[in-house]
Amino acid sequence: MTQSPTGITGFGAYIPRLRLSRKAMAAALDWLDPNLAAQGKGERAVANWDEDSLTMAVEAARDLLAARALSPDRLVFASTTLPFQDRSNAGLIIDALGLDGGTRPADATGSLRAGTSALLSALEQTGTSLLTAADRRLARPGSVQDFTYGHGAAAVTVGSGPGVIAEFLGGHSIFRDLVDHYRAAGEAADYVLEERWARDEGYLKIVPVAVKGALSKAGISADQVDHFILPGTMAKIQATLAAKLGMRPDSVVDPLAGTVGDTGAAHALLMLADILGRTQPGRVILLVGYGQGADAILLRTTKALADFIPATGVAGWLSRRQAEDRYLKHMSFSGMVDIHFGMRAEHDKRTAHTVAYRKRDMVNGLTGGRCGSCGCVQFPRTRACVNPACGAIDTQTPVRLADEAAVVKTFTEDWLGFTPCPPLAYGNVQFANGANVMMEFTDIQAGQLSVGLPVRLVFRLKDDDEKRGFRRYFWKATPQGGA
Repeated sequence: MTQSPTGITGFGAYIPRLRLSRKAMAAALDWLDPNLAAQGKGERAVANWDEDSLTMAVEAARDLLAARALSPDRLVFASTTLPFQDRSNAGLIIDALGLDGGTRPADATGSLRAGTSALLSALEQTGTSLLTAADRRLARPGSVQDFTYGHGAAAVTVGSGPGVIAEFLGGHSIFRDLVDHYRAAGEAADYVLEERWARDEGYLKIVPVAVKGALSKAGISADQVDHFILPGTMAKIQATLAAKLGMRPDSVVDPLAGTVGDTGAAHALLMLADILGRTQPGRVILLVGYGQGADAILLRTTKALADFIPATGVAGWLSRRQAEDRYLKHMSFSGMVDIHFGMRAEHDKRTAHTVAYRKRDMVNGLTGGRCGSCGCVQFPRTRACVNPACGAIDTQTPVRLADEAAVVKTFTEDWLGFTPCPPLAYGNVQFANGANVMMEFTDIQAGQLSVGLPVRLVFRLKDDDEKRGFRRYFWKATPQGGA
């Protein structure tokens, strides 16, 4: 009896629409160091003020689940920038995705290879896993990392059977406590050591050990690798290692340095999602994660790959971009500068945790109610139907709105209400199923909204309670086609 193959069954990605010009960054910092002009090529994806690693992870998972819905046994969230140190970040993602409460959550962190390590563990387990990875790393203004870091997320599902689109051939992992950068508790940005140290003692000595171990276990020769995936913005490091290991030059996968930047723990999976979106069946993929050691994972694409198309995918997100050349705006969003917003920003943001818990499916999952008597869909869900011709009591069943088609019904651009990115835009959103919800709009430019404009719903940061260190999330509407 032939054993069902184990491997990747789906993939998705998310890249924020804002793309910060590196040329604009260099121009803003030329007073500090004219040599920074050499870093001014291309752009980097940067998160909006209401995006963090968790919200980006949700979007990457939705990109995947829109193509192939499933109820995984476990959900793993890999990131070095988790919003909460003592709260299940992965659990909140489960709620946002509307998954079954029996899905087991786990957070993976502590290293840039948290994503590949979590993937390797999932490939070696039974059952189904949904793995999503994201990072929103900060860097000190004027540093090389400020130019090279990007923000983004990726997701993959792992399982067995005929739905496998990339079969697992073998993997190898090694640990080496080589410190080329680190971020201590309480610090906002990484401390980075000399690049030569990371290259000569790290990449060039550690990665080959992991790769050779994986190749040996899989019975694959280096020249059989069709796609070599290695994150990193260090000059020519991918080509150098490919040559050192005996791989073909054309196997090196674009690290997306010029269009996205290095997205940290998410980047290996983001590059994997990119190549899975444009390769063919029967191709061998070598996926490497690096950070205090290395992971090497070998996959072979199958015929089932042709049947899987993510909702947007890496190529789609790359095309959905808005150029940004205001460096100060980015620094404000990342908290690197403290902008004075005046008294309008001074209000208590304390969360009523008891209410948030009781209403968690509505807050986290945007779940409304459908009346069993008249069919009216409403949000929020209440005991009484809001249809004046009905008014039935206790007849509502839950209905998720986050994935429903919707349009702008009314809108207001408020230049007096506080938001970190004026104007504050809000209004009524009309859903195709009849629901009508008042909510904020995000990822817009002034004057962009219009009545009837198609929108989609995104899970975003609502606000930060800085006094108590708590972060609140809710759903917002954004133009369907982007800015």
